[in-house]
Amino acid sequence: MLAAGGTGGHMFPAQALAEVLLARGWRVLLVTDPRGARFAGGFPEAVERVVIGPERLRGGLAGRLAGLPALIGASARALGLMLRSRPAVVVGFGGYPAFPAMAAAWLARRPRVIHEQNGVPGRVNRLFARHVHAFACGTWPTRLPPGTPALHIGNPVRAAVQAKAGATYIPPGDYPMSLLVIGGSQGARTLSEVVPAALALLPEDIRRHLRVAHQARPEDLEAVAARYDAAGLPAEVASFFDDVPRRMAEAQLIISRAGASSVAEITVIGRPAVLIPYPFATDRHQHANAAPLAEAGAAVVIDEDDLTALGLAETLTAILADPALAEEMAAAARALGRPRAHEDLADLVEAVAGGWRPGAAGGNGGASEAREGRVREQEESAEA
Repeated sequence: MLAAGGTGGHMFPAQALAEVLLARGWRVLLVTDPRGARFAGGFPEAVERVVIGPERLRGGLAGRLAGLPALIGASARALGLMLRSRPAVVVGFGGYPAFPAMAAAWLARRPRVIHEQNGVPGRVNRLFARHVHAFACGTWPTRLPPGTPALHIGNPVRAAVQAKAGATYIPPGDYPMSLLVIGGSQGARTLSEVVPAALALLPEDIRRHLRVAHQARPEDLEAVAARYDAAGLPAEVASFFDDVPRRMAEAQLIISRAGASSVAEITVIGRPAVLIPYPFATDRHQHANAAPLAEAGAAVVIDEDDLTALGLAETLTAILADPALAEEMAAAARALGRPRAHEDLADLVEAVAGGWRPGAAGGNGGASEAREGRVREQEESAEA
């Protein structure tokens, strides 16, 4: 049983795991909420779907208290489902919609795994962190409560991204260069305002070679396109690109928010990046996601408070005018990538279903400790 919902950031890793488990002969049941169901179109048809909610609780303390009856009702329905289906293992991917299934799994004493995508766990995953049999981390390091049975797995990526894993990188040069600007599933208004202005300030010998693909909010498309036109830059502006993996593979440089899925795709494909974490992400988790790339030299990270057109132009010039630096950044990104995360997570899920636990000597024979070294265990829990 997979418990995920709310946003694509929770649903896409669940989809990648579902694809592997189905291929290995497992029956897969997805428990989600109405919002998550909208992201479930890419799941294989063989995945059974149950929508029990609730959607995200809003409105501060008062809103959460008002939403408690719905949360309790959803948990009761999840418990009934748990007792009827008796899943071999329950995997939670975070977000409020995962709460009912994880609570029901705890009450029914079913084997439990959490996959946390970000460098700072969300509230639901923190709540259950010490009450699961394994806690898989997509970002490393992850700030965890003491005693969490954590392992570094990585974030599973879509098959289209896996197909581009480690694709040959063509560094910037005296030829057409691709720049990809992505702002997450909802676009990013700040990037839509600052990036075109920054590109207009680039030296002419760089500007004349640039070809830009920019993801923006639907309501901003016309204004963003006008900014590029005014700067004399050829740009494809859209609210959604259905071929992001191809565009990433072809890009000389990527400008992006630092959502877990975006960071995972950038590192699996292996491209230099300028990351601008969303400043209002819960617990600044996008900053935590970006930090390993900055430390490895794979990305330049700019706080939104420090973001200016001139400063961004200087950063972009430093990378695009130095092919050797761009190649080093691409190699550093690739070294951080985990293109087998979907397989490694499936290995872990199967092992927990069979009785294996982190730190257990010998295990059940079906999955050796760390599955031949592909999964690294965190022997000492990270401090909260």
